[in-house]
Amino acid sequence: MLNSRMTGIALVIVALALTSAEGAGPAVRSGSLHEVEIVAVYLDSAAQAPKVVLERKHDRRRFEMVIGLTEMNGIAIPLNGVTPPRPLTHDLFLTLFGRLKVTLSRVVITDLRDDIYYAILHFTSAAGELSLDSRPSDAIALAIRAKVPVFVDDRVFEKAGSPTGQRRQAI
Repeated sequence: MLNSRMTGIALVIVALALTSAEGAGPAVRSGSLHEVEIVAVYLDSAAQAPKVVLERKHDRRRFEMVIGLTEMNGIAIPLNGVTPPRPLTHDLFLTLFGRLKVTLSRVVITDLRDDIYYAILHFTSAAGELSLDSRPSDAIALAIRAKVPVFVDDRVFEKAGSPTGQRRQAI
């Protein structure tokens, strides 16, 4: 049963590698991206929710995203340099990408609409460049493991800086 699941996952990834990058997720305006560092992931006791903190490298401007508890663990483990005894889901996908010669090159958090953050995973493969819509929390967990940059669009900083920005979900 496990082999059939792995085969199914591999087929999906191969299909993605052969698919064009056009039309995958929200459009990104060029020139408006800022590289960020993932500086913390924590459980906010006041909000009773896990959060991840992102900070722009050049001016230290920050914002927080509410994420799920499972996603908090998926980010906290590699952020703290912990290597689990068995591969977690994000580790498994990166291993599979590597074996299929698909490389994660960067992550872009593209938008905040209707209290939901959006992200795109950017890959390179023998078929060329491709992108895939993703939840930001999964994108961040993959980026940390793959040691690739995370970028955030200006409009996300603008929208997240609003008074209700801290309550928004990265789903």
